[in-house]
Formats: sequence, C-alpha cells, structure tokens
Amino acid sequence: MKLVTFLHQGMERIGAVVGGRILDFHAADPRLAVDMLTLIRRQDELMPLARDRVKAEPAAALLDAAAVTLLAPVPRPPAMRDGYAFRQHVSTARRNRGLEMIPEFDLFPVTYFTNHQAVVGPGPVEVQEHHLARLDYELEVAVVTGRPLRNCSLAEADAAIFGFTVMNDWSARYLQMEEMKLSLGPCKGKDFATSLGPWLVTPDELTLEDTPQGRVLKARMTCEVNGRLLSDGDAASMNWTFAQILQRTAYGVTVHPGEVVGSGTVGTGCLLELNGSKITDNLWLAEGDRVDMEIAGLGRLSNTVVKVPGPDLPPSLVALGPRLAQA
Repeated sequence: MKLVTFLHQGMERIGAVVGGRILDFHAADPRLAVDMLTLIRRQDELMPLARDRVKAEPAAALLDAAAVTLLAPVPRPPAMRDGYAFRQHVSTARRNRGLEMIPEFDLFPVTYFTNHQAVVGPGPVEVQEHHLARLDYELEVAVVTGRPLRNCSLAEADAAIFGFTVMNDWSARYLQMEEMKLSLGPCKGKDFATSLGPWLVTPDELTLEDTPQGRVLKARMTCEVNGRLLSDGDAASMNWTFAQILQRTAYGVTVHPGEVVGSGTVGTGCLLELNGSKITDNLWLAEGDRVDMEIAGLGRLSNTVVKVPGPDLPPSLVALGPRLAQA
C-alpha cells in the first residue's frame, strides 16, 4: 500500500493512494480512525482491515487528491536517524575536500540522530536567513520501522521494516561546516527541517532483491531544482543495506516502531558534491526554489524554499557580510 497522512477540512487523517485518489481510512472504517504511528504499532490488527478497505474502494471514503494537503506520512516519528550508506557520495565529497577515503566506512555502517520534531511533508519548507548560507538538499531513501528491534539478526531487521519513503535531508552547509569543527555532528546545519513523503510504501509494493546482507531496493533516484535534473542515482548502489544499518543501530539499543532511518545521500545527490566535482558552479538553493525528488515506486516529493523572518544572524555569519547574499 501507498499510505499517506493528510489534512482534509482542517482534520488530520490517514489513508491510502487508490487509483490517483485518497482513501480516507476514517471514513472507510471507524476502527481505522487512528494516526500513522498507531497504525504501525497495531499493524497486526489494523493492516488487514486497511487492506480490505483498499480492495473494496468504498466510494464514500474516496477523496480527490486535489482536495487534501499531504503531510509527511509519519509527521511525528519517535526518533529519526540518518545514515552514510553510499560510498560514491562519501568518497567524492571527501576527495573534493582534499581528503582520502576514510577506511572505517567499509568496516561498519553509521548513523546519527537528527531532529524528529522538525519533519515536514510536501510543500513549503521554511528557512531563515542564515539557513540560506549555502542551502543544500540531500536525496535519500528512508525506512520506517514497524516492530521493536534489539540485538537483531539481518533477517529480523528486514522483517521489521514497515515501509519506505523519500527523504530530503535539508542542509545549511555554512552552519554545518562551521559547527562540525567542534566534532559534535551536523547540529544546526541539519535540525531545521527534514522532508518525508509523499507516501509510506509497504515492502510488498516494491522491487526488493534478497542478498546475504539483507534486502536491496532497486529504484532510480532523481532530484530536479526548478525543473533542471541535477541528481541521478539508484538505491541499489547502497554499500550498506538497511538490514545492516538497523542491526548496527539496534546493538544494545531498542529501536521502536515508527522510527525513521535515512540511507544517507545517494551519489550525485547534493549540491555540495556536485559543486565540488564542477558539475555545477557554486550553485546553492535560494528563496523560491522548487526541489523535486523522485524515487521509483516511492513517488515524487516536491518542496519550495520559503524564507521567513528570524532573529539577527549569529556573529559568525554577520562577519560574512556581502558573501551571504552570494551563498
């Protein structure tokens, strides 16, 4: 199923995409009048009901797509991590900075926590002035867990994946590079927004290849900015599978249903990499830019950069002076 969270007549609902329309679960069956996290946590009970309603396609519960506003499919995940699974992106980005490939990349998958309270769906993404200092997108695929995991096998990790979605890990590169000198992670360069959507797609809808390291999603990944194709990759080029990422994450830790785990950026999947490779020339996102990400089978996630007022710039950025306007 292609599951969605949406607003209709001011009410937040969940449903499924059926033939280009939205099946409102609340209208289809009162037992499905829950949010996405509840559906995930109670999947053994509720997903068979949801599948029956999708199959029946009750006319009274079907809404025109234009009549709803899609939100992130999981608007309030209990936690969100991002990975580093595409070697092409990591090696290219390091080479562009004059650094050799870090050998630990090939030893184990890594993730970091990002702000699970700053999730947005399709539509406007609000940024303030200092975010626009080298504002970047990052094209990723993400999974949402459906069952608890702790010290799990690869098979258990795969079985715990409830669904897949498109992820845009927005990055304020100036803030990121400035703060990461202190070795505490991306911090303010990442925590203002992460886009998820448009759908949460269950594994049975997708092309997944079984391997000894876990299942591999085969899906083209692209990103356009203002209609210009900039990024083009494939989820199958992940050097660490989601099963391996989840197994590492769940070592000595309980991963709960509804948590989001991103893949990390696909090769060519951000402006930092493209600029460094001279594919683009000091190109960064600006107010009003439209970013369209598409992953085969997972849909098209479209966002527009919207500048909103904020407090005065931090002292470090004030010192940039005119350079800010050019970033």
